Amino acid sequence: MKATLLVIITLIYSSFAFGQEADFQINNFEIKESLTSNSKIAIIATDSLDQAKEHINGTYKFTINGFEQNLAFHGGVATPIHPIEGSTFVYFKHKNQDKSTGKLYFLYKKDTEITPIKINGLLLIIIPAILLLIAYTFKRLLSTFVVLAIVYGYFSFSKGLSVGHILESAYEIVKKII
Repeated sequence: MKATLLVIITLIYSSFAFGQEADFQINNFEIKESLTSNSKIAIIATDSLDQAKEHINGTYKFTINGFEQNLAFHGGVATPIHPIEGSTFVYFKHKNQDKSTGKLYFLYKKDTEITPIKINGLLLIIIPAILLLIAYTFKRLLSTFVVLAIVYGYFSFSKGLSVGHILESAYEIVKKII
């Protein structure tokens, strides 16, 4: 009888501990301007309803535009070390034991203020496809292709946008839909 009671208590305690561990994972996050307006951004750990998880403390590994960084979270908020110099595209990715979460943002910088704009990666594939379809309809595929190439070249070389980040962001959106 004592052995059965001990096994039941151990199972209940271990399931409680497992639930606690899952609660301290970052499954979703949001990007905001840092409160100090010092050309830095803040990464806020959120739940599925975009409510801040203020109990998140510790060091978590994020990939920012392909570079891994260990970010120290205090009260559910972390600030990357490097300031943002100008407007740019940034792909943030965090990988848990269970899944990974990635988001593409355009960080618009004006003076010392940064405005993060979340970009749906699927739209970055659908909009050019629609434009190409329209161009094909009007038999101006070549001129539209040149314009799209110039626009993409501008964003690629001066603002840090890459095809890999677009495709990975689109893949994350499709994965959430399915």
